[in-house]
Amino acid sequence: MLVHRIIRIVGHVQGVGFRRSAKGVADVLGICGFARNEPDGSVYIEAEGEEEAIISFFARCRRGPPSARVDRVDI
Repeated sequence: MLVHRIIRIVGHVQGVGFRRSAKGVADVLGICGFARNEPDGSVYIEAEGEEEAIISFFARCRRGPPSARVDRVDI
C-alpha cells in the first residue's frame, strides 16, 4: 500500500550530509519526496512509497549519517 508521511528529524542534522544520505536511502527504497532544512535546525522530510519501504526509511533516519546526531524523529 502506498503511504505518504511527514517526518521531522531533530538533533545535529544540518551541515552533516543528512539530506544527501536520506536521498540515497530513499532512492534505493523507491521512495519519492523531498527534504529541507528548517530554521530551527531540524530537517523536514515528506516521503511517499510502499509502507514497508517507508518503515525501513524511518529506521535509517533514526540513525542518520555518521557525522549526525539524531535526538528525535517525529512522524
